[in-house]
Amino acid sequence: MNKVLFFAHLRDAVGEEFIEWDAAGKTVAELKEEIATNYKLQKMETVMTAINEEFAADDEVIKTGDTIAFIPPVSGG
Repeated sequence: MNKVLFFAHLRDAVGEEFIEWDAAGKTVAELKEEIATNYKLQKMETVMTAINEEFAADDEVIKTGDTIAFIPPVSGG
């Protein structure tokens, strides 16, 4: 299993700070698609992803026990 963390509006949309999800062996892109479908999220393609606190590309493969964080773009001034 993997811990998946959500930040900003994603946390509000999911209703949880984190979830447990079986993501081992999947790419970041595959996990984004599963999460988007399951929680009816949009624009996941603009969300940054970190695996174990290091930014990860969409083609990176997730391992058992990895912690994945989804970080949406932020704006402000």
